[in-house]
Amino acid sequence: MEQMKLILLPLFCMCFHGHCADTAYPHKSTCTIENAKADCSHMNLDAVPSDLPKNITTLDVSHNRLKTLSSLHLYSNLVTIDASYNSLTALEKDLCLSLPHLQILNVQHNEVYLISEKDLKNCFHLTRLDLSDNRLKLNGEPFSVLKSLTWLDVSRNKLKSAKLGTQPQLPNLITLVLSGNEISVLQKNDFSFLSNSSAFRVLILSSLSLKKVENGCFQAIARLSDLLLDYCKISPQFTTSLCEELAGTALRNLSLKNTQQVTLSNTTFQGLEKTNITVLDLSSNTMSKIAEGAFQWLPRLEMLSLEHNTLRHLTKDTFRGLGNLRQLNLQKALIKSHTSSLPIIEDFSFHHLVQLEHLCMANTAFREITEHIFSGLLNLKTLDLSWSITGLKTVTNRTFAALQESPLLQTLNLTAMGINKLAPGAFSSLGNLTTLVLGHNFINQQLKGDELEGLSNIKEIDMSINQQSISLTNTSFIHVPTLRTLKLGRALKGTLAMEASPFRPLVNLTFLDLSNNNIANINACLLKGLYHLKVLKMQHNNLARLWKTANPGGPVLFLQDATKLSVLDLDYNGLDEIPLNALRGLSELRELSLHGNLLDQLHASVFDDLQSLKYLYLQKNLITSIQHVTFGVPLSNLTELYMDHNPFDCTCESILWFSGWLNSTNASIPGFPQSYICNTPNAYFNRSVMAFDPLSCKDMTPFKALYILSSTAVLMLLFTAFLVHFQGWRIQFFWNIMVNRMLASLEDESITEGRYAYDAYIIHSVEDRPWVERSLLPLEDEKFNFFLEDRDAIPGFSQLDTIVENMGQSRKILFVITEMLLNDPWCRQFKAHHALHQVMEDNRDSLILIFLQDVTDYSLNRSLHLRRGMLKPHCVLNWPLHRERIPAFHQKLRSALASTNKVN
Repeated sequence: MEQMKLILLPLFCMCFHGHCADTAYPHKSTCTIENAKADCSHMNLDAVPSDLPKNITTLDVSHNRLKTLSSLHLYSNLVTIDASYNSLTALEKDLCLSLPHLQILNVQHNEVYLISEKDLKNCFHLTRLDLSDNRLKLNGEPFSVLKSLTWLDVSRNKLKSAKLGTQPQLPNLITLVLSGNEISVLQKNDFSFLSNSSAFRVLILSSLSLKKVENGCFQAIARLSDLLLDYCKISPQFTTSLCEELAGTALRNLSLKNTQQVTLSNTTFQGLEKTNITVLDLSSNTMSKIAEGAFQWLPRLEMLSLEHNTLRHLTKDTFRGLGNLRQLNLQKALIKSHTSSLPIIEDFSFHHLVQLEHLCMANTAFREITEHIFSGLLNLKTLDLSWSITGLKTVTNRTFAALQESPLLQTLNLTAMGINKLAPGAFSSLGNLTTLVLGHNFINQQLKGDELEGLSNIKEIDMSINQQSISLTNTSFIHVPTLRTLKLGRALKGTLAMEASPFRPLVNLTFLDLSNNNIANINACLLKGLYHLKVLKMQHNNLARLWKTANPGGPVLFLQDATKLSVLDLDYNGLDEIPLNALRGLSELRELSLHGNLLDQLHASVFDDLQSLKYLYLQKNLITSIQHVTFGVPLSNLTELYMDHNPFDCTCESILWFSGWLNSTNASIPGFPQSYICNTPNAYFNRSVMAFDPLSCKDMTPFKALYILSSTAVLMLLFTAFLVHFQGWRIQFFWNIMVNRMLASLEDESITEGRYAYDAYIIHSVEDRPWVERSLLPLEDEKFNFFLEDRDAIPGFSQLDTIVENMGQSRKILFVITEMLLNDPWCRQFKAHHALHQVMEDNRDSLILIFLQDVTDYSLNRSLHLRRGMLKPHCVLNWPLHRERIPAFHQKLRSALASTNKVN
């Protein structure tokens, strides 16, 4: 098989090159020099340039107007010359004398006419010579001097005979190409010039109108292993004669593609029985009938291609004799025409193919898949029925029952077969199957799980493009825990927001495709348990709401369990934000695609866990700003970045860092700079990001520093003003307390307490005197001594002296607070001020406030410059409204009067 591929590939390349030779190609103005190779093709040259480096080893002067190669002697190190598609009429005399190292010479598609031995004299090292598409006429034995030649192509030269010489020559030739000439007869001595070519293996005779093959024509080249006759016009009789002449050769590969082999008789290949043929290509022959036993002569055949034919009937003996066949290609081999019925494949049609490993029946049409159609395929590994017409609608447990005889079957391709239902146990007989392809069908059902029962070794299931008709349950994949790849793109309907995810049993899953399903509602547990998931494709869905901050219940963080993700595709989901923790933990992610969304502002650290990212796709979003705080991590190790077609804001705040990154990175940035266009500001509108000048940002640095300093100063000033306005009294009060505490810290408390004559100096309004006499003076019977101004003042002393003297001799100063007291001028203008001043200076916690009425702090502060917050709680008392609470009030008053004046 591999050898056949190697044969067909040069032929394909040759035909392709010839087909495209005249395609328009832009002319160059100068030669390209790289690694000792000079490319001077498509330059409209009349002569070989003489100013090239002297040490070049490869020269391409194809597709010019050269008529001579006279300047080649200047480059004596040349090994390869391509002078194809010029106007050369002859090869230079003594060409190889001036080019002693020449090995490959291509003068295809010129006008070389007469060629003789002297033209190729001294070409001792030439290994490949292409003279195709000229007007050759051989003079004498021109190829006899080519002792090292391995490949010779003289196709399409209007040669009348395959005989290129009369004497044995070309001792090392391996491949000879004679395609497209005017050869109609293969004569007995045509290949006698190759009788001493022990290495000869490949003969290409494509596109000939062969009428006759004479006896013994291949006798001189009995070592022939590969014979290609593609596109030849040959009759069935010629094919039979050809096979008879090939008997006794070393033939292994025979290609008869498109050679008008309409039918095969049971004697067509009889002559090949005495060969070791392993590969036979009969494709594209409009073949309609194969006689039973036609292949009985090919017991060693390993590969058979019947692709692109019109077979009508396969019987149980069609493939008789192919017991060693490994690969059978029947793609488009059975087709239905408009005027005919479906072809028939009988039961047991493949039972002779006991060694068959790969059976391709793609794009075929046959009546039905019967119960025993695939019986006997004991070693089958791959069965491809994709895009076939078989009338199969429902896959039951009997559809592929015959494949139970194929224990090695690993791949079953049922793509586009019109299947609309999978019955329970549909694949129960395929226990060793690893790949099941069901894409492009019309499966319309809810998968309950029993449909896949029996697939105990399955690794991949492809149900993509099933017209969005499959709905899942939490048991859909319960019988396939070995699954590694699951493709459900454009296949699902219904919801995936189930309490238990349908994918929960797939603990070995590494690839999950849920794309193109219009999914709008999922739970955070969708990927729960999928700890080995590497690739997740969810493009072309409707996930925008799930990642919105305003989503009821908050954003759905469905990626939290998929920490091994390597590829994440969320293209075209309408996403306009990414939650802060949406990509958290994806440290192994290498490819992230968010192409075609509505992303604009991104959280500063949303990509911070993506240290392994290599490919980032963010094109066609609404991104305006690319800042280091957001993109610093993902862009640090990037290989490719796609961020084109975004409306960039080309300002210092938005792209200064990005501009520097673009100029320094080694990453590939397709579309840069032409597709990276500024949208704002107006100065850069519709210009490339490359036009942004980073130097303009440096002039703003001093202004930024000044702005920061001035802003800080203003804010501090405002803060201080508000603090003084609303809490200045508290600061001043406690500052004074602290100062006096420090000054009085060494004062002996016993000495201070000993100088007091009164326990309290009572300050009250005249209207409150009855209450004082009724509620406070009785406490003097309990060894308390109060100073009342109208009772204890010494006659003859001024009122000011009395207040100052006796306040200093009182351990406590007691205010009876009422609205009348707040309106007392003496109290407002002097008594309260002096009391507060004395408290500050003497470092005494000596104020007691008794509220007989509900007086606000505002009124208290405005009249007496006192606040409740200045005093400790036990020094602020309220007269009770209920009589039964008066004893408790007196007890609190006694405690306040008895407390020490030392500030704690």
